[in-house]
Amino acid sequence: MSEITSKTFNIYCDESCHLENDHKPFMFLGSVSCAYPQVSRHSGRINELKKKHNFFAEIKWSKVSNSKLHFYMDLVDYFFDTDLKFRAVGIDKSKIKNTDYLQTYDDFYYKMYYQLLNYHIDTFNHYNVYLDIKDTLSACKVRKLREILNTKFGVFRNVQNIRSHESLLMQLADFLMGAISYNSNDVEHKNIAKMQIIEKIKKHAKMPNLGKTNYSEKLNLFFIELK
Repeated sequence: MSEITSKTFNIYCDESCHLENDHKPFMFLGSVSCAYPQVSRHSGRINELKKKHNFFAEIKWSKVSNSKLHFYMDLVDYFFDTDLKFRAVGIDKSKIKNTDYLQTYDDFYYKMYYQLLNYHIDTFNHYNVYLDIKDTLSACKVRKLREILNTKFGVFRNVQNIRSHESLLMQLADFLMGAISYNSNDVEHKNIAKMQIIEKIKKHAKMPNLGKTNYSEKLNLFFIELK
């Protein structure tokens, strides 16, 4: 009988409209997961796409424009043609009642990250978690998150900050997270190129609505019902 060997996965995390007073209705935390041995292969393939389209900038949802639409459309195709997975949790910020639970907004933020990352965790495997450096508090956030994640399973081998330009998969997380957030938070003044991308994502995922919970393994969306 052959032994079952454990696997290691990298999880690249991003967040959108997560600040308490940014006047956006929904907060999102999202992640792209990839088997560790496949990281370099996916990075290489995405670099090939960039060269094909003469795209030399960092991949970012905020930079989507008509001039680079074909590249971003091909990037969506690539994601759905591979074993990469994306998960996001969404929260209606109007329903956050921290005072009722004697917690701070930061406490709530970490609880939501726990909800994001502890989904379908296999305790036999190991996970490396990477967060995009957003501000001077990023190092503190990582230390706190590492403590919270490992209290239950101890399978999160590494939790650290990286800069988005260092990782194409982190940039992919920004792109997909941005699309999900834009769909829910920017109901007016829709950018035509961005809406075309969102429609392509919906078609691939066979999801009529990116603003509702969907339990797909490929593009998993979970809108948390706060009580």
